[in-house]
Formats: sequence, C-alpha cells, structure tokens
Amino acid sequence: MDHIKKYVEENKDRFLDELFGLLRIPSISSIADHKPDMQKCAEYWRDQILSAGADKAEVFPTDGHPVVYGEKIIDPKAPTVLVYAHYDVMPVDPIELWNTKPFEPVVKDGKIWARGADDDKGQGFMHAKAFELMLKTNTLPCNVKFMIEGEEEVGSPNLGKWLEQNKEMLKSDVILVSDTSLLGKDEPSITTGLRGLSYVEVEVTGPNKDLHSGLFGGAVANPINILNKLIASLHDENNHITIPGFYDDVMEVSAEERGEMGKAPFSEDNYKKALDIDEVWGEKGFTTLERVGIRPTLDVNGIWGGYIGEGAKTVLPSKAYAKISMRLVPNQDHNKIAELFKKHFEAIAPPYVKVKVSYLHGGQGYVSPTDSPAYKAASKAMEDTFGKKPIPYRSGGSIPIISTFEEILGTKSILIGFGLESDAIHSPNENYPLEQFYKGIETIPLFYKYFSEMAK
Repeated sequence: MDHIKKYVEENKDRFLDELFGLLRIPSISSIADHKPDMQKCAEYWRDQILSAGADKAEVFPTDGHPVVYGEKIIDPKAPTVLVYAHYDVMPVDPIELWNTKPFEPVVKDGKIWARGADDDKGQGFMHAKAFELMLKTNTLPCNVKFMIEGEEEVGSPNLGKWLEQNKEMLKSDVILVSDTSLLGKDEPSITTGLRGLSYVEVEVTGPNKDLHSGLFGGAVANPINILNKLIASLHDENNHITIPGFYDDVMEVSAEERGEMGKAPFSEDNYKKALDIDEVWGEKGFTTLERVGIRPTLDVNGIWGGYIGEGAKTVLPSKAYAKISMRLVPNQDHNKIAELFKKHFEAIAPPYVKVKVSYLHGGQGYVSPTDSPAYKAASKAMEDTFGKKPIPYRSGGSIPIISTFEEILGTKSILIGFGLESDAIHSPNENYPLEQFYKGIETIPLFYKYFSEMAK
C-alpha cells in the first residue's frame, strides 16, 4: 500500500491537470451541436489510456457517439478486468444557477467544480490513473480492458449493438464500474443493486393554435391545466402509483433484507437539512432508504408549455409537454412499463384534448451477488483504504447498460463508486471532493490485487 500512496502523492497535481483537460470538453450527448465535442472527448480518452501504458487503444464509431476501447494483456491465462465508464455528461441548464463555469473546472473548498467532475469523468478517470500506477510500479497482476462510451446519459442506445459485434474482444472475468456513490464520506459501501428506468415524453394538444385567454378561456380546454390534472392522478393519497399493472412484477424484499437495510448509517434529520426540506415524501409504509432502493417511482422531470418569457402574454396554449421517468426495481421490464403508462395515460385523457406518449429510452434493473470473488475483493480493498468494512446497499439510481452487459457478454459487474450525495450530479454546481478522487485511485489497485488472488 505504501507504493500506492507514494505514487499518488508524487503525481497528484498531474492527475488533476489531466482530468481538467477532460472536464473542459463539453461532451453533452443529448445535444446535437456537441457531436464534434463527443469525438474530441473520445480521442482524449484514447490518448490517456495509451499514455498510461495500454498495448493499444482505439476510437470505434457507432451509429451514435463513439466508444473507446483499450487493453493491456500481460498473460492470456491471467484474469481479465474490463473497466466501464462513460465520457458523456448531462446538459448544464439552468446555467444561471452555476457558481462557476461548468466547463472551466476549478478547485475550491477541497472540491473539483465542473460538469462531469463526478459523473462520470472524475470517477472514470480514477481507473486510468490507477492503471498507470500499477504499470509504472510493476504491480499490475492481471489483464485490463477499457470500454468508455459516450451515450450513457441518453440510455446507451447504440452500445448493445457494439457489444454484440465485439463479444470476443470484450471477454473478461468481471466488469469494474465506478459510477455510483458511497453512503457517506466515511461510510464505505458497495452498490449491489440498481433500479431500472423507463423514460417517456407526453404531449397534450388542445386547440390547433395558441388562443387569447380572455376570448377563449373557460370555453376551450387549456392543455397545461389538463396535463397537470393527468399527472396529479398518477399517484393516490398514499403516493402509490395508480397505473393498472404497474406493481404486478415488483419483487418484494423480505423482512430480513429490509432489516439489514435499516442498519445502514442514515440520519433523516441530516438528510432533510442537507436538502432544506421540512419533511420527506414518498410511498406510505416504506422508509426513505427503502423508497429509493427497493421501490419503483414515477417523477416528472420537466414540464412546459405556453408563454414563459419575461412579462405577460395572456395566451391559452395549444400544447403542453412533460418528461416523466419511472425508476423500476428488479423483475420490472422497462418496455412493459412504458406500454402500461401509454395505455393508461391515453385512457384517462378527456375528449377535449389529444395526447401523445413517446418512449425515449430505458433499461432493466440489476442486482449483483455479494458472494463472488469480485465482491469480496472490492470489500477487502475498500476496508484497507477506509479502515472499515463496506456496507452492501441498493442504489436508487439507474445504469441501464449494466444489465445489458450480463445479457450480451455474460459477465457480472461490480460497482465501486466514490461519489457522495452532496456532489450534485445532473444539477448545477456538480462537484467531486479531491479526497474521494485520490482515495479511488488508491483503492482500485487493491481491488486488482485481491481479485487476481481470489479469481485463480
């Protein structure tokens, strides 16, 4: 462990400078104007993998944004770890809420502030630097492959096809991912479950054009008013989702497992204080941790229509829109849920409006075993660096491609993230503590060491 700490200390400023080069590229996968930035970002990743010591690295085109692949094979008979990360980031709106420029990274208060600082450039980059460290100190114990994609934030629509085309090249014993968070800065944890996702957009149309709200208001249905009523009806008084069949395939968690979840360190008072809310909200009969870990949800992610500019414009709008995400638990199929939503939403729409439901993207949930060599190696590695055994827990987030890895490649994933709840991923002022960045680089080589020993 001493050689790890020594290498990190001697090179930490360079690590940070190289990460900043990655963070400065506005690789927003959902905005077409950023397509050149996606290519630039992929090439930056390729160069970093090569400079770290890979035998080869290449940018592969897809029908969308490119995938970066690299490898270092020290012995064909040795275990192989496939590292997965993504280089695309979320849009930065609302830009006026940022305290710094999102693509001009800075260090302040011991944290890196930038879009992608945590999700997932900062966390992904830890693996490149840990890989470099092992090669430079002659301690790499197994083969390493890298797969860095550019479409995770839009549902990885083209990665499945690429996986099918490159199965042989991607053969490995485990897929290593850092795109999750810890329970707390001093509370190490390993993510053993992810929720699935079904993401839709709805359009409600009333009159064939915007109307004068004085001349037509009260006589013609307002699509925004109707949309709000439709959305409100999707939960009952117990915050239970009202879509028929929505819960049919939900895998109920045993009382024993719920009891184990309850042992995780969690302060509801601190949770509310950090979010500046007076009370939590959610499905009746479940705790906060259970609501975000083992229960499905339905949330409006955006809603718009009519006039929202400066000053007043008294219109009765023609259309109203909303983007809605449904987080799913294992056993729920994202395609089936999207169909149930569409059928229900169309059925409850009144005759004085027309509705259209478009399925944007989604993916299955994932549960990782806790008795595998990979889990045991990750647990031991984190215990070495944090001084205490990590807690297995199920995250409320989704990484839809993880279940696809197992389906196509037949390989399990291990999720050892170092982010924190306070990192504001997907929000203005995204950040990543320097301590977490460096601790990740220290922990990852230990995972390789223990996994190589246990996987033989």
